[in-house]
Amino acid sequence: MVGGGSSKSDISFAGTFASSAFAACFAEVCTIPLDTAKVRLQLQKQAVVGDVVTLPKYRGMLGTVGTIAREEGLSALWKGIVPGLQRQCLNGGLRIALYEPVKNFYVGPDHVGDVPLFKKILAGFTTGAMAIAVANPTDLVKVRLQSEGKLPPGVPRRYTGSLNAYSTIVRQEGVGALWTGIGPNITRNGIINAAELASYDEVKQNILKIPGFTDNVLTHLLAGLGAGFFAVCVGSPVDVVKSRMMGDSSYKSTLDCFIKTLKNDGPFAFYKGFIPNFGRLGSWNVIMFLTLEQAKKYVKRLESA
Repeated sequence: MVGGGSSKSDISFAGTFASSAFAACFAEVCTIPLDTAKVRLQLQKQAVVGDVVTLPKYRGMLGTVGTIAREEGLSALWKGIVPGLQRQCLNGGLRIALYEPVKNFYVGPDHVGDVPLFKKILAGFTTGAMAIAVANPTDLVKVRLQSEGKLPPGVPRRYTGSLNAYSTIVRQEGVGALWTGIGPNITRNGIINAAELASYDEVKQNILKIPGFTDNVLTHLLAGLGAGFFAVCVGSPVDVVKSRMMGDSSYKSTLDCFIKTLKNDGPFAFYKGFIPNFGRLGSWNVIMFLTLEQAKKYVKRLESA
């Protein structure tokens, strides 16, 4: 189980949701500068002047963070934090809180013993897809805000903040535009959630078999890093397509975005921002799982009182 050892939660669904949402939001605040760098790298396209391909503006995780901070100020690294927290409250809370009930549904009430890995993966994909279907508007606004770099003098920003972004998108593009990129986002979130939750269980289980390891902070840290690395390896291509579709409304569909990215930027474009993505997801998973473990213990004490 995520954050514990039994197959059934020992706290209420509301308690699990609150713990998950808090842990996800705390991890978001700590790691969003890396996420901003990742989005900028993913949205960056090759610039061609005549027959010459110019050097990209953003190069590497630290270089991108430095460029953003130098040109736009440190606060720019936290662009999109408000919709980011809104996203984590909904997406983080739902995908983790629903994981155990959905997993128990798939194995059935009469199941005895360890849950098969493929059913953990299936449960993770299901809850990830369900959660982002609700939270997609918050993800769209977050990416739109993060994608805006330094503008020339006199050029106004598209949005003044998250609430303005929601209203502007609805007014100019329609309510349905808030679910732009829902296809790749469901795929990405389902895949990454399945990779994170299932791999966290498996890595933690195998670490605990090594002599000298116990169910402590070090084990949670290693399991969180493993979950983050596996999630990025599997989810990077759909993450790039999702970011490009949300940041650029010129793409007609998921397939159109995939084909144009492959044609114009090559296959390695699907792993653009891999290092900052892993730096972000790896650290995000470590912080989130460590916080979740402690938050659930605290909620358990409250509910037992």
